[in-house]
Amino acid sequence: MWKPDGPLQILDACHADLIRLRRDLHAHPELGFQEHRTAELVARQLRMHGVDEVHEGIGGTGVVGVIHGRRAPPPSDAGAAAGDAAPRAVALRADMDALPMHEDSASPWRSTRTGVMHACGHDGHTVMLLGAARYLAATRQFHGCVHCIFQPAEEGLGGARAMMDDGLFERFASDWVFGMHNWPQLAAGRIGLCPGAMMAAADRITIHIAGSGGHGAHPHLAVDPVLVAGHVITAVQTLVARDVNPSHQAVVSLCSMHAGDPGAMSVIPRRVSIVGTVRSFRGDVQRMLEARLGPLVQSVALAFGAQAELVYERVYPATVNTPHVAFHAAEVAAELVGESAVVRDLPPSMGSEDFAFMLQAVPGAYLRLGVGGDDTAQLHSPRFDFNDAVLPLGAALYARLAERALNQAAAPML
Repeated sequence: MWKPDGPLQILDACHADLIRLRRDLHAHPELGFQEHRTAELVARQLRMHGVDEVHEGIGGTGVVGVIHGRRAPPPSDAGAAAGDAAPRAVALRADMDALPMHEDSASPWRSTRTGVMHACGHDGHTVMLLGAARYLAATRQFHGCVHCIFQPAEEGLGGARAMMDDGLFERFASDWVFGMHNWPQLAAGRIGLCPGAMMAAADRITIHIAGSGGHGAHPHLAVDPVLVAGHVITAVQTLVARDVNPSHQAVVSLCSMHAGDPGAMSVIPRRVSIVGTVRSFRGDVQRMLEARLGPLVQSVALAFGAQAELVYERVYPATVNTPHVAFHAAEVAAELVGESAVVRDLPPSMGSEDFAFMLQAVPGAYLRLGVGGDDTAQLHSPRFDFNDAVLPLGAALYARLAERALNQAAAPML
């Protein structure tokens, strides 16, 4: 499936340990900013394997391990342009939090906590980075240092921003940063990425519609906000269909609506609230949608004699890979699994990821690690379980991304 050489050979020998850790984390999931047991396990493992510095409590429950290399600096390139010099510190990031979901599994390592499960594979990400730290601390065949970032609260709570607000990149200055996520849509052992946008910006919209309540048998005496909501839902979809350039991409999804009481079949309510999300890759598309949604919603409501207000919140920016760092990551992936198993132009996802905040501060790349098979459940499914077969590969990929970057004379540019 992949080439058993270099760090992969060493990490294959640790496979049983990695599986044990991963299944332990899976059985004891913790929600965002509540990853106390997980953070303690991470810190304990880092110290046990000789990581030079272990810093806890960053951004709440975040952990950073620092590993110093033993190699002499590579020869400098006097002709390198500004920003083209080889990195001297590389950050590797894994997320640790679980989701508020009930697990539908009979496995011995299923969640022991009702209503909480690792449905997105962050247990696997954490263990892969622990494996990489173990390898890097044992071999130290690189110049400079590696910062292993174990991040809390990726699932909608902005743990990356919390760590950064707590001085992450001031305390652990990094030239490049790498993150990765398991991907069931790719076969196990394949690796995918692309230069530029990997994931969309995620914005939250809340629409409040106010009418005048009344009796369902006498609608002519009321202003029905439920009727208005129906027209708003339809009108909002015209923005993507008619205002967004067809060669660009955007999504507006209205996913929740609250109106009235199910026990009051004949009561027209006074208010309706709708909640949804806007996804986009380009800043100009995002700005256009934000500017157009409010007036559109208000004008539709006004046509029916109602009033409407839009609250638009930018949650996560787009996850955008730095092209030359993405090229480096693709080369490392090809080294590990062979060129035929690397997808260098993976289509971007309309999902979002708070690693985007890190990529706004530091050049870097975000990768997909295939975990898929014929019967693999999708992310956020109550039946999802991380594919343990890829743990050594993911750990080796993390490690080699840093090792090769820190040993090169100058960073390749596209």
